[in-house]
Amino acid sequence: MARDLKYTRNIGIMAHIDAGKTTTSERILYYTGKTHKIGEVHDGAATMDWMVEEQERGITITSAATTAFWSYNGESYQINLIDTPGHVDFTVEVERSLRVLDGTVATFCAVGRVQPQSETVWRQADKYKVPKIAYVNKMDRVGADFFGVVDDLKNKLGARAVPICIPIGSEDRFEGIIDLLQMKALIYSTENKELVNYEIKDIPDALIDEAKQWRNNLIEIASECDDALMEKFFDNPDSISNDEIIAAIRKATINMEIVPICCGSSFKNKGVQFLLDAVIRYLPSPLDKGNVVGLNPKNETEIERKPSATEPFCGLIFKIATDPFVGRLAYMRAYSGKLESGSYVLNTRTEKKERVARLYQMHSNKQNPIDFVEAGDICAVVGFKDLRTGDTVCAENAPIVLESMVFPTPVIGLAVEPKTQGDLDKLGVALSKLAEEDPTFTVKSDTDTGQTVISGMGELHLDILVTRLKREFGVDINQGAPQVNYKEALRSVVSHREVFKKQTGGRGKFADIIFEIGPADEGAKGLQFVDEVKGGNIPREFIPAVEKGFKAAMANGVLAGYEVTSMKVTLKDGSFHPVDSDQLSFEICARQAFRKAAVKANPVLMEPIMALEVETPEDYMGDVIGDLNKRRGQITNMDSRGGVRIIKAKVPLSEQFGYVTVLRTLSSGRATSTMEFSHYEELPQNLAKEIIDKSGNRFVDDED
Repeated sequence: MARDLKYTRNIGIMAHIDAGKTTTSERILYYTGKTHKIGEVHDGAATMDWMVEEQERGITITSAATTAFWSYNGESYQINLIDTPGHVDFTVEVERSLRVLDGTVATFCAVGRVQPQSETVWRQADKYKVPKIAYVNKMDRVGADFFGVVDDLKNKLGARAVPICIPIGSEDRFEGIIDLLQMKALIYSTENKELVNYEIKDIPDALIDEAKQWRNNLIEIASECDDALMEKFFDNPDSISNDEIIAAIRKATINMEIVPICCGSSFKNKGVQFLLDAVIRYLPSPLDKGNVVGLNPKNETEIERKPSATEPFCGLIFKIATDPFVGRLAYMRAYSGKLESGSYVLNTRTEKKERVARLYQMHSNKQNPIDFVEAGDICAVVGFKDLRTGDTVCAENAPIVLESMVFPTPVIGLAVEPKTQGDLDKLGVALSKLAEEDPTFTVKSDTDTGQTVISGMGELHLDILVTRLKREFGVDINQGAPQVNYKEALRSVVSHREVFKKQTGGRGKFADIIFEIGPADEGAKGLQFVDEVKGGNIPREFIPAVEKGFKAAMANGVLAGYEVTSMKVTLKDGSFHPVDSDQLSFEICARQAFRKAAVKANPVLMEPIMALEVETPEDYMGDVIGDLNKRRGQITNMDSRGGVRIIKAKVPLSEQFGYVTVLRTLSSGRATSTMEFSHYEELPQNLAKEIIDKSGNRFVDDED
């Protein structure tokens, strides 16, 4: 008999770095009975931080999945939980987790409030339409301000934030919370590590008026979201039952109209059980999320699948991981149907059948074998040969393509080479496995220097990848200094004619194309190819070869060999030879044409610009701003919060290497910074000239 999906919650925990996501996950595992000992991040013993690099650094690098059960109102609920990283270098882990989750717990530090990465993950959740509840953690820390976070959520994130509990005290006087539904105080015992470590008491007299005020606020907002309640609210607010309030808040949360907020201190074991109850009450089950929509690959029409075990199977691969014991693990969210171990599925990208060798329910890095999965489950699959992140797998007789994922492009590179000849083959295998796991990690061979260049999202990202190469794959490497991934762009439109002729003994090569080349239309990415050839001057079968040639040529720009991210080519006319012309001739012709025409189209170098946020005591503000000005930084905003000044700026990545060390020196170790990629911008000419001269890349008229 199929499991009732209303008792399933697929949730993630997302937040800025150091807001306490993993500590909260550890408490959830403990209170749901999944673990019998609480693992602490600072001791390197957290269950969800299983990688050695995570334990050493005390940060989450890779998202970890687990399944736990929580009892609410006498019913057992299955919670599939994903703990995600907070550091911006690993934003891909958050992105792909949110793509397959039904709801998320957005965790905020009660002191730091809404921080830069909080905004990023919030936007990611909005992009995938994932309902949220907010959890204000670290209420025991000096400077904790629950209502400050509520205001930040409204002002910075534009959220309709609705407290469902309020704190009793804060900092070292934080004792517990007031449940605004039951109008009772939950007083927690710090020493007691039992599964029920709190007592339900009457609300302290000093807080009764405040609690009533916030309860009225809760009822008012719930009533605004439900017409039937609105009438009751105007007639007699006291006649509204708690069940009606819960139903109205649940509906509004799932529709992303409001965000319920609760608070606690995960490290001190306060407020976690209330958070779990809130997850069950307000976050959606797969049934609430409704049918999943995809495309029929045969005719590109929209089709739907219900979240039911009786429908044809379909699932989305959201992560690939390499396990030393079982090999390649593909993490999958099942949206409809049932999949049994040993059966076959269709990969709609490759249009090939793949065998499901084994199915596992994951608990961090441990696998528990299972016989089958059904709609609503998150599991790991072993046995797939050719699979990538974002692939749809489905029943062979009912193909469907689900919306995939778009990942940010890497902004920083590093040249690596093996120390010994014996490490050469091992390096190739290791890099391909890491690139398969992480879509924001790319590997490229530099044709001029023969070096292998690995690229990622930041210095920390590359540092961890190099550590993994040595530790997991046993590859000893030499590495160069980090380098910026510049891009090239065209600024003008030019017309060009290219004739490619090659006559050797026997059949020759011939292609002739007339085209316009220039910048792509606003918002367009990659190659925008327009075919305006009339009268069959170029046979139809050769035109895709022209497009292929231009696309391939974009990998190496004409200034310094960097990738051209977007351009527009309009093919106007041309000619062919009935014997000597073929697809390869037109492809080579297009490549050569790009190299000659792009030089005339006013090519420029583009550099990555980072969004930087610095928190510094007032005394060091002048020094920090002076240093940013030296780095070509543009200050975009200055603010103050709790005696600390917050500086926001846009700074070129090339000026930011080693910035953390400089900032520590400037501020005697008291300032902190976070940085994430913002956009690409044209590099000033004097600096562009230096890079072009250094690269030694010169336009040459070769013939492939």
